[in-house]
Formats: sequence, structure tokens, C-alpha cells
Amino acid sequence: MDETQPLLQDTSLLFNEQRDELSRKDIVDFAPDGDVENPIEWPKAYKWGIVSLLAFMSFTVTFTCISVVPIANLIVDDLDGGHASKSASVLLVTIWELGEAAGPLLIAPLSEVFGRYPVMNVANVLFVGATVLSALSQSTPLLVAARALTGLAVASNVLNPAIVGDMFISEQRGSPMSIVMLAPLIGGAVGPAISGAVAESLGWRQVVWMSALLATVCELGFLTCFRETYKVAILRHRAEKLRRETGNLSLKTAFDVSDESSTTKLWSYLMRPATVLSGSGVLQALSIFGSIVFTYYYIMSTTLASILEDLYHQSPAQAGFSFIAFSLGSLLSVVFCNLFLDRIYVKLRDAHGGKGKPEYRLPVVIVGAFTLPFAIALYGWTAQLRLPLGLLIVSIALIGMTLMLSFLPFYAYVVDAFGIYAASGMTAVIVLRCLMGTFLPLTTTPLVERFGYGLAFTILASFGLLIAPIPVLVLRYGSVWRQRSKYSREE
Repeated sequence: MDETQPLLQDTSLLFNEQRDELSRKDIVDFAPDGDVENPIEWPKAYKWGIVSLLAFMSFTVTFTCISVVPIANLIVDDLDGGHASKSASVLLVTIWELGEAAGPLLIAPLSEVFGRYPVMNVANVLFVGATVLSALSQSTPLLVAARALTGLAVASNVLNPAIVGDMFISEQRGSPMSIVMLAPLIGGAVGPAISGAVAESLGWRQVVWMSALLATVCELGFLTCFRETYKVAILRHRAEKLRRETGNLSLKTAFDVSDESSTTKLWSYLMRPATVLSGSGVLQALSIFGSIVFTYYYIMSTTLASILEDLYHQSPAQAGFSFIAFSLGSLLSVVFCNLFLDRIYVKLRDAHGGKGKPEYRLPVVIVGAFTLPFAIALYGWTAQLRLPLGLLIVSIALIGMTLMLSFLPFYAYVVDAFGIYAASGMTAVIVLRCLMGTFLPLTTTPLVERFGYGLAFTILASFGLLIAPIPVLVLRYGSVWRQRSKYSREE
């Protein structure tokens, strides 16, 4: 597939025929011998500065999301006058994912119309506003709605991998992807720890105000330091500037050979994530895999506070510090991926005649896929049998380690496989992940009440074992299956 023509034609042949109709001197593109506006050729230090900024925003988003987990019961109890319900406190945590499922449907395609810079900044401003609304909420329904709106405004999850793909070539993406994924783990560790301590001394609203302050600082960084990274937007801006300067209205980019109206183009972009998902069986299968894998985090996080407080008699602050174990386990996986993900890719590429394939990202995913269910079952049975607290902490760390092994290279695969459609591909993955993360954890409480922690988490772990063969099949047959989709077809 010719990835220089996003979704405007059905085949690369049609694109080439239209392209030939334009004089080559009228095609605006990056200079082949080097171009300072080409993100791939930006100074290494600046690109890593952008990665750091993306990581900072990812930290803030996760801190904002997860900081309410150990104090959800306290918040609902305060707002409802001492009549808190377990389902309300769970929904307060998971409703974020429902908002986050809807946001990328607009954020990703709009970033491919207007560029990453304006969309990221607008989304960040909305994120700050929704967080402030959360801090000011006086009722549980309003707070739940504000949390959903906050999730809706999150742009980092869908745009961060795409921005990394804009700036780094395939064999260099593993390390920056690892850094971007490391930041949320830190946020997930310190968020509950800080929120539990602050809520006990100053109240839960101060926790939310901290999130608003962090988000404001992040947005100031994006306004002043971030530059447009999307090739299509950069070249379109260049073509527009040249048309004004030269008066040559024939100047166009290779992405603008279609005669479709702006309205038609915008609609096609908005429909792109659904189009990409429906047109790729590989993406559908991996999206189901990724959504169930990531849901285990919310299943663990929405039950951990109750287990620690009810069974192990921990305070909210102590329960918050226990989340550090998850992040430490995840950190081990991120370090491993940072050291070996690109090396594994290069080794497999060299072993197959020097031709790289996105599937070479998946061996690490397979390891995580088959070990995560056992970590989930261990967590449940440790609580059921009331085994020592240390073993429970170890099981939390194992969940973090195996979940990240399953998830981080999976994101890198989507970026590699879908190229210029990476944002839309990530959107499809995130939407399914968020929908699953919103509602599946709501089934955990009924399962625990009926079967107890041990059997309930064994049932939940069995879903993980059922989907574990998916990355194995994609590793073996994915390069062939991808040829059936025009969005991930190789030349």
C-alpha cells in the first residue's frame, strides 16, 4: 500500500495515476537531500525533548485518573452524605474509560486533518477545564460526568504513539515508546500514594486541584515547546505558503490529488478509525486482545483498596502506597523493552533477509499474554486465603510486569503496521479497550460476592488464557493477513 495517500483512494495504482497527472514541479515534498522541517531529520536532542514532554503529559493523565482509586469510597461517601455504594465508587473510577473511548474518535482523525499541534493543545485545555469541574463538583452524578469529560479530552493515549512514529524510524521507536509508556506507570504509582495521604489530611478535593495544576503546566509546555510533527500537515502548510508567495495555484502535496470537497474529506477522516478497524482483521483480533489485557488493570485497581482495607486492615494512605508495587513490576518490563525490543526487532529482521516486519514486535507480547492470567489468579487466591500481605504485593507486581509485557510492544506493532494511519489504528484499539475497561470491572463485585476472590479471579483469568494465542497467530500469519487490508498492506 502506498501510504502517502491516506484513505482517499482504494489502491496505490489509482494514486499513482492521479499523481502522474500533476507536474512533478508542482508537487510539494520534503527535500530528498535533507529538510529541516522533516520530523525524522530533526535534531536528536529536540526529538527526545518532545518525548519527555509527551511522557510528562502521560504522567499527568494517569495521575489524574488513578489518584481517585484508593479514595473513591471516601469521595462518594462525602458527596452522598454517608450513603456510598460500591457500584458508584467503581463507576467513579471506570467512567473515565468511557469518556476516553469517545474522545479518540474525534481526536485521531482531526489530528490527521489539522495536525497534531492544534488538536493536542485544544484537548489539553479541555482536560484542564474538566479537571477543574471535577474539583468543584458537589454531587456524585456531576463528578462522574466531569470524570467522563476528562477522559473524553485525553489526547495523549492516541497521539503519543503516532507522534513517536512521526519522528522516529521503525528500528528506533522501541526506546521512545518505552519512555512514553514508563511515565504513566510512575503516575500510577505516586498518584494513589499521594492521594491517600493528602485526602486523609487535606481532603479529596486538594488531590484533584493538584491534577489541575499539573495539567496546566503541561499545556504551557505544549504551547511553547511542541512543534507540528505530522508530515501531511507540515507539507500542506508549506504548499499553502508557496502558493501565496509564488502565485502558482497548482502547487499541491501528494496528499491532495483528490477533488473531494473539504466537507467530504472531513467526514472521511472522522470515519477513518471505524474504516481502518473494519478493514483489518488483524487489528480487530489484536484490539480484542489488548482490550481484555488492559482491563485487568482496572479489575485489580478497583478491588485492591477493598482487599487491603477490609481483609488486611490497611488505611487509605497505606492502600495507596501498595499501588507502587504495580508500577515497579511494570517498570521492570519497560526497562526490558527499552533494552531489548529494538534488538529483537533488528535480529529478526536480519534473520529474514533484512526486511523488517511489524510482527517482529510480538515475541515479547506472547510472553506476557501467557503469564498474565496466572498473575491474576495468584492475586485472587492470595486474597481469598488471606495469605501474607507480602505475597499479595508480589502478585500485584507480577500483574504490572506481565501486563506491560503484553501491552507496550503491542502499541509499537500498531504504529509499525499502520504507518500514516497509526493514529486511526490506535483509536480503534483505545476505543475497544476503554469500553471493556468501563464495564467489565463492574462484573467483578458480583463474581466476588458469589464465588469469593479466588474463584472469581480464576474465572476472569480464564478469559486471558483464551485470547493468549492471538499474538501467536498474528506473529505466524499476520504479515499475510495484513495484505488483505489496504491500510496495512506492504508493497
